[in-house]
Order: sequence, then structure tokens, then C-alpha cells
Amino acid sequence: MPLSSLRSLKSVLRTKRSLMPSSTYSRLFHLSSIRAPLSLHQSNLGSKFLFHRMKLCDSFFSFPVLPYSTFSTSLIRVNQREPTHNFVLNCMKQAESLPVQSVRPVVSRRKVHTDLLSESDHEESPQRSGNSMMSARKREDELQQRLVLLRDKLLKAGIQCYSYKAGQYDHMLCPQCLGGSTMEKSLSLNIETEGRSAVWKCFRAKCGWTGYVQPYASDVFAGTQALKMHAKVEKQKHPRKITEQEMELQPLCSELLEYFKSRGISAETLRRNLVLQKPTIKGPAIAFTYRRNGTLVSCKYRQTPKTFWQEADTEKIFYGLDDIANERDIIIVEGEIDKLSIEEAGFKNCVSVPDGAPPSVSNKDVPAEDQDTKYQYLWNCKEYLKSASRIILATDADGPGQALAEELARRLGKERCWRVKWPMKNDEEVFKDANEVLFYSGKEALREVIENAEMYPIRGLFTFNDFSREIDKFYDGNVIDLGISTGWEGLDKFYKVMPGELTVVSGVPNSGKSEWIDALMVNLNHSIGWKFVLCSMENMVRDHARKLLEKHLGKPFFDLGYGANMQRMSKQELVEGKKWLNDSFYLIRCEDDVLPSVQWVLRLAKAAVMRHGVRGLVIDPYNELDHQRASNQTETEYVSQILTQIKRFAQHHSCHVWFVAHPRQLQNWNGSAPSLYDISGSAHFINKCDNGIVIHRNHDPKLGPIDGVTVHVRKVRNKVIGRIGECQLTYDRVTGEYSDYHEQ
Repeated sequence: MPLSSLRSLKSVLRTKRSLMPSSTYSRLFHLSSIRAPLSLHQSNLGSKFLFHRMKLCDSFFSFPVLPYSTFSTSLIRVNQREPTHNFVLNCMKQAESLPVQSVRPVVSRRKVHTDLLSESDHEESPQRSGNSMMSARKREDELQQRLVLLRDKLLKAGIQCYSYKAGQYDHMLCPQCLGGSTMEKSLSLNIETEGRSAVWKCFRAKCGWTGYVQPYASDVFAGTQALKMHAKVEKQKHPRKITEQEMELQPLCSELLEYFKSRGISAETLRRNLVLQKPTIKGPAIAFTYRRNGTLVSCKYRQTPKTFWQEADTEKIFYGLDDIANERDIIIVEGEIDKLSIEEAGFKNCVSVPDGAPPSVSNKDVPAEDQDTKYQYLWNCKEYLKSASRIILATDADGPGQALAEELARRLGKERCWRVKWPMKNDEEVFKDANEVLFYSGKEALREVIENAEMYPIRGLFTFNDFSREIDKFYDGNVIDLGISTGWEGLDKFYKVMPGELTVVSGVPNSGKSEWIDALMVNLNHSIGWKFVLCSMENMVRDHARKLLEKHLGKPFFDLGYGANMQRMSKQELVEGKKWLNDSFYLIRCEDDVLPSVQWVLRLAKAAVMRHGVRGLVIDPYNELDHQRASNQTETEYVSQILTQIKRFAQHHSCHVWFVAHPRQLQNWNGSAPSLYDISGSAHFINKCDNGIVIHRNHDPKLGPIDGVTVHVRKVRNKVIGRIGECQLTYDRVTGEYSDYHEQ
């Protein structure tokens, strides 16, 4: 028989397993195991040529090889050197140039099992045949897509091989240890037959690198723990089947019936839920049968006192799953006896989780469906849950029970979850679960608990009832809730200080904006003991201390000309004043040669609130902050953003914020007070603030006293604390104090 080319060999290697030659010549050959080079020879096949290290394991990628006598041309010769990748490729290129001759496969004598109908027995309709072909093509496309994704993820993990085929089992150099000094091909790689995962492990004792990847998972899972999880997931995909006969389940004996009766569970409820028993060495154990569509899929046992176990490797589902089919309202409890107790109270639409509660709520995101092994029963029953519009979580009242409720709500969607509030058992503790309520208080009490279930809390979503006490306190007229006096009777008619609000203060240069805020802080400290944190970039610390001490003591700091012959504060007063400063004010100072950002200021202000209990923040002024923003963000958008951040800080920490912003350069200014719309940067300064104030000082004797300061209240959002208007104050240049203006 003439010899074939390597191309023919390539064709034969693709021959289906069902067309293998007789057992004498059948071999399962693994290409990567050949440890000899390949070379081409134009000679007959002799006995010196052989195939090295044939693999006979079905899990390897394998193909049939025909008798040696059917081949010629491309020969495989055994040498002592390892073949190189380029050498093998060159061999294949030379083989492509050889003449092609068809090779007739030798049909195996063994019976070939197939699901396809013989054409002689059945004639398939063209439509059915077309649908089958389309379905097969779709499955093939999906398989190829999964294999491409697996290839990319394997390459990302550093695993590179010549091919990536479904069912492939390969050995190669480990990218972690490189096979040690002998460069052993110690890494074993297996691609699942449907291309749904790839698993690898290095069998070198000093390495042991393991891991797996999945086509649509976001990460590469490496490590022994990941491999164990993968094995667990794979096992869940193919659960063990069980039967009542195999489990030796029996009807409940009178002793167990009496036990349930003592817990408030009737024999009728036990019969309806098919609660059985299993004989054990220690006596009969209660068998809670888990069923889907009436078919037994799992079983959980309880030996009194509390000893639990369940059938291994069975499907994880809810206990009582068939009772919630097509139900709009569903109740989920933590144990099988609690499910039976809820039924005694009149609710059959109840299920129990199979595995109990976690010790605490996980701080990680909810994992993907195929990785969520602890709560796999939820995903296995998702068809039963998707139609429910209200899911009542009646888990235990202890810490693990509440953690279970949170984990279930995270997966089911808190918007459709309710939770029960267990009643008080005595003055110190509440009932633990549904069976305790049934046992001590009866069916009606348990029914009332379920009917009075509350909506599960969603962070950021509230009802007014959640603030009932705060509303009552506000109604009773708490002084702080009605606004805190500024210390100036005339100004209190228009403006008071409310915790949690933002006041924007503006005015032309030298109008006294910072001086007025300092005087306001001193008044608030004297009247109600407020503490403040100051971010005042225009003031040196020593000058700011002088101004505050002069207002606090009512005396000048220096014995200089501006003191108008008034006695300066004494040394003892300075010592006491410094202690007052240290207890009442905290400073935010940027020690680096850079401008501080609003976020940086708020972060330090939060620390001052938490550590020192400050109630007021001053940011003076806006233009001394770092205002870097994205290139596609306008200044108006930026101002809106930072004012929102400041307001959230004020509200969250019940802290009043004064934000000083200068007006833009006024053209043809006639000496009148500017408006808040004149603030440089954006109209959002007036739009976003709760209160807007303009401080204006008269510099023209013809228009009034030059020691007078007008406080223009341009905006008040909360009518409880004030209204739009203006107030005259008198400024004492010696001490920096402000007082109500009285006409002479």
C-alpha cells in the first residue's frame, strides 16, 4: 500500500473515536508527551521507528492511530534531544507540500452507540433537520466563544499552550516554578469538555501552584482554596440523586410525634410536609425531606437533642419549596421547625433555609451566581422567587439570624423584603424565633407577628415615622431647633444660627466680613459654649488670636495708637485668654507650599467634630482654596459640586458652616452694597446656600456714621429662623466688637 503524507496523517488524527481500528493497532496518543524530535524521511517505515510514550488515559486529548504499514513519507524518529517548537513547525510546512492521498479509515468491529436515527428506519423532515443543524451550529459557536475567553484568561495567568480545545488535558512547564532545575513539565491543565472552566495544578512539591478560570468570571482564581471552591461548584452542578427507599425513611414513631406535639406542631402538619424518620444506632432521627415538584432531592436529619446532618452532595434548595410555587407573598425562616410553626399559624407559603445562619454579614460584594456556594439554594430556587412581590424574612432574633436576613435581602432585593419584629419574652429579652412564640404565646400571637412585619430598611430611604421623635421635639420648641441668637437683638429678627446649615458671607474688601464672623463666634461661645474649627487662610495665627482675644476680653491687645488710650489686657488676662482660645477654637492650616482643597478641609473638619465636638466651621475665603477641576467641567458645575459637599458635611455632623466668598471686581462701583449674584465664580453661591449675608461698611460720612456696619440678609431658606432684611450694627475699632446700633 502506498504511503500517505503527513497531511493524510493529520486527517486520520481527526477521525472520530467510533471509527478506530482494531484493538491490535488502536492507541490513544498524547502529542505533548513525546520526548523525541520529529523529522521527515523519504523512506519506508522500519522497525527502528516507533511512537514514544503512548498515553492510554481517556482524559487526555487523544486520537486513533492506524497500523504502521498504512503510512509512508513523514516518519517519526526517536533521538535523544528534545524537539524545538520551530523544528516541529518546519516539519509541518514540509508536509504541506507533499502529495495528498485519501486514507480510508478502518471501521471498528465494536458496536457504535448513537442517538441518531438510521435513514433506512426513519426519514427526518427537512424542517426538523434544519432546526437541528441550526441548534448544533449555535452550540458550537457558544463553545468556541467560551474557549476564546478561556484562552485569554489562561494567557493572563501565564499559561500558554499550543491549542485550547474542549476536553484538553495537557502537561507543560509551570510559569511559576519553570519546572525547577530539570525543567520538568509539571503543570497539568484540563479544559472542561463544554469549555466552562479550565483547571490547573503544578505537581512539583516545592511549587503546587493551583487555580482555575471560567469564561465569564471577572477574575483568575488561584490557590488551593480556589481549587477546592471550584471542585465544590462542579459537584453542585451534578447533585447526587436519592430515594426514600435508599435512605430507609419511615413514618414518624409515636415518640417523635409526641415531641413535635410538645412544640406545638400537629400530626396533620407533619404529614402534609412529609416529615419522616430514619433509623440510627442512637435511635430514630427526624428526617426533614427536601422536595422539588414532589420529588425527593435532599434530606436533613435531627437527632434530639440538637444534632444535625444532611445527605452529602445533594441539591441545595429551600425546605418546603413546593409551598411557594406561584406565590406573591413568601415567608423565609431559619429552621425546619420554624417553617412548621409558621404553618400552624395559618401560613403555608413559608420555606426554610437549609444551612442555618452565618456568624456575621460579609463585608464583600455579593459573588457571582456560580461562586455563591453558601447561598446556592437561592440561585437553585430563583424561578420560585422571581414572581414574589413581598418576601418576609422571619429569621432568628440573635446576631447570626439578623446577619442571615441581611445576606438574603442583599440577594433578593431589599425593595421587596419585609422583616418581622419579634415581641418581648420578658423585660430583658425577646423571643428567639417562630417556634418560641408558638410555644409560649400561641398561634394567634405568631400570626400577629407575621402580619405586622415591617418594610426592610434601605439605606437612604426613610419614612416620616422614622423621625417621629425628632418632629415631636421640634414641636415642643427646643431653643436650638428654633435658631440660636446671634447676640445682637436687631439682627435676630432676620437671621439666627441653625445647626446643619450653610451661610455664605460676602462683601467688598475691607467691609469687615472676617471681623463680623469672629464677633459672631465669640457671641455663640459665650452664650451656649459652641466650639469652632477655623480655616482662615488670610489671617496669620498670631493676628487671628489677637482679634479673638480683644473681642473676648473687650480690651486691646497692644498699647498702641489704635487703643485710644484704653488699658491693654494684662499678662494674667492673656494667660487666661489663651486657655479660652485653646479650648474653644481649632485651626486648619496647610503646612505645605500648596493650596488646600475643599475635600481636604472637610476631612480635617470632620476629625475636629469627632475629636473635639466643634459645632461651627469657617472657610475664609473661597479664592484661597485649590480649585483644580476636570477639563470638561465648568466653574459653575464645580462650585455646585463643592457647595453640595459642604452642605452634606453640615447636615451630617449638625455643624453650621460659614463660607466667605469675595465679589468679582465691580465696574463703575458707586459705593453701594453688592448682591450675592456679584460673587465671583457662579450664581450657585446664592442658589445652593441656606442663608446669604452681605456685610457692608459705610465709608462716606454723608451717607451715615462711618463706624456703622450694615448686615444685609439677602437669603433665608428657613422662615423659622429669619427673613430677608437688613440690620445696622456699630463697630468698635479698638476691641473689634460689634453692638446693636442706637441712633443718637
